Amino acid sequence: MATSRSRSPARDAPAPRRRQGALGDTVTHRLHTLAKLTDKVTQAAYLAETGLPLGEGRCLAAVGAFAPLSVKDLARMANVDKGQASRAAQALVDKGLVRKQPSAVDARGVVLSFTPAGELLWRRLMAVIRQRNDAIVGCLTADERAQFGQLLTRLVAHARVLADGLGDRAAESSV
Repeated sequence: MATSRSRSPARDAPAPRRRQGALGDTVTHRLHTLAKLTDKVTQAAYLAETGLPLGEGRCLAAVGAFAPLSVKDLARMANVDKGQASRAAQALVDKGLVRKQPSAVDARGVVLSFTPAGELLWRRLMAVIRQRNDAIVGCLTADERAQFGQLLTRLVAHARVLADGLGDRAAESSV
């Protein structure tokens, strides 16, 4: 008597065809996919451990690493746009985690720094960030992690040069 196996639609579906030079083979697509997948889990971890959504958590981490800083600097250091940085900064101020003070350099600007409660939450957040980082690279050996870190550093530096050059060309074309 033959045993019947349960059939999974995913297992029975034909594998998608891949064309040479497929999108999934590009570095940009793979990095974006990695970022999106890790963001989902990170969002849940930030909320569970700190009560902060992802954007506010990233901004709090940046304030901790680089304070005092302006909203413009916060946007750059947290890798968010200026509008997101401004909204997150105000939310962190409203929660009593960050203080805004007038900038000594720019009369229209503000400088962001921690409140005592913000510094305490930042310490908890950094533990979550370290745990998330360890989980993400947990499939790599120590040597692979070191090499990956070095390669990422080079890629980020190179991407900054390319982005700066793009900004220079855009400025030249608008003149």
